[in-house]
Amino acid sequence: MIITSQILLWIAVVVLAALVAALARQVGILHERIAPAGALTLHQQVNVGDIPTQMDVTTLDGQQLTVGGKHNGRSQLLFFTSPDCPVCKSLLPVFKSSVHAERSWLDAVLVSDGDEPAQRRMIMEHGLAGQPFVLSEALGRAFGVAKLPYAVLIDGEGKVASLGLVNTREHLESLFEAKEHGVASLQEFLKRREGEV
Repeated sequence: MIITSQILLWIAVVVLAALVAALARQVGILHERIAPAGALTLHQQVNVGDIPTQMDVTTLDGQQLTVGGKHNGRSQLLFFTSPDCPVCKSLLPVFKSSVHAERSWLDAVLVSDGDEPAQRRMIMEHGLAGQPFVLSEALGRAFGVAKLPYAVLIDGEGKVASLGLVNTREHLESLFEAKEHGVASLQEFLKRREGEV
């Protein structure tokens, strides 16, 4: 009786192991089929390739800053955020590390509007001192920002290289990838690549 139960137990273990292996294989297949998600472009008031009007703004530190235009071949990232946006707050460490990693070619500006004391508290809470931070409702309207967090990447020639709603590190980094490949979005790049195959 004990031998029979041991044999049945081993058969159950072998069957379970085979099922786990089959499920792991299916997860791998699904992972390969799912394309990486890029930043979601919404209503597109501004399109990739457009040359936005240059805007002179003042940072919270009192520095004059020009948004748009040519910047000695350097790209400019506008990251629209708010102290009331929980997703924005969770992405600020990602923003900081991405900007640091891409500092050889990228200048970044945090943009918000509303209550200045709340913005300053967010700067202190998230260690953003020294990072250009602009309060400008006009800047958000100029780029058609309706939802946050939103980012716009302007290339060194002053053209919009990529833009979109960024809810994750993957979304933010997809803006850099889209610029590198000369496409509007990561989805467009994948569509082009599928067409070549």
